[in-house]
Amino acid sequence: MPAMRQLVLSAVFGAAVAAALPAPLQAAGPNSLSVPAIRPNFSETDRADLKRISTYLNALKSVQGNFTQVNADGRTEQGQFYLKKPGRIRFEYQKPNPNVVVADGTTLAVENSSLKTTDRYPITTSPLRLLLSDNMDLSLDPRVSAIKREAGALLVTARENSGPATGAITLTLADSGGNLELRQWDVVDAQGAHTTVVVKDMQQVADIPANLFVIRDLSPFKRNGR
Repeated sequence: MPAMRQLVLSAVFGAAVAAALPAPLQAAGPNSLSVPAIRPNFSETDRADLKRISTYLNALKSVQGNFTQVNADGRTEQGQFYLKKPGRIRFEYQKPNPNVVVADGTTLAVENSSLKTTDRYPITTSPLRLLLSDNMDLSLDPRVSAIKREAGALLVTARENSGPATGAITLTLADSGGNLELRQWDVVDAQGAHTTVVVKDMQQVADIPANLFVIRDLSPFKRNGR
């Protein structure tokens, strides 16, 4: 279950974006990541690239694809994901993983069909907000702490230093010079645990059924009204 909570942190948007969005969601400890007291001095080139990334992410309205999640312990999970802005995402893991991660716009939940449990987390405290917002400007976002350029790629890092999802998320986007494409996100939680989610076969679709983003309460006690 810790790996699932890491994805929730990831993830999770905005995430994750929350399975492909849950590593442990814990309060900041002595080794917790912290947001710089002074916002980084971004150059004009940095700001231009942050605006390019914002424009690309804002254009991702209704998307589906496949993902591979690499957990902090090295285990690998695979599955399908669905994203619909604002605020909705779903990660379905391949069996035998019993988890489904769902965000319904306000809440991020991990449904475990084996344990018959549904764990809920406020989406407002998740770094996945970077993925789930539909009108962002990263060049003005105080959580954005770094932008890095590699051969054919742009990497942008945002940090969260309060709430249950303290940590950092780094989005990696392929950059052809004219077009951007989201390839993966990496999440590091307050204790330093690292989760990577790689996405592929992403495609914009006309619509995604609304029922995919409904959080189910799997507790038999609550279903029976007890």
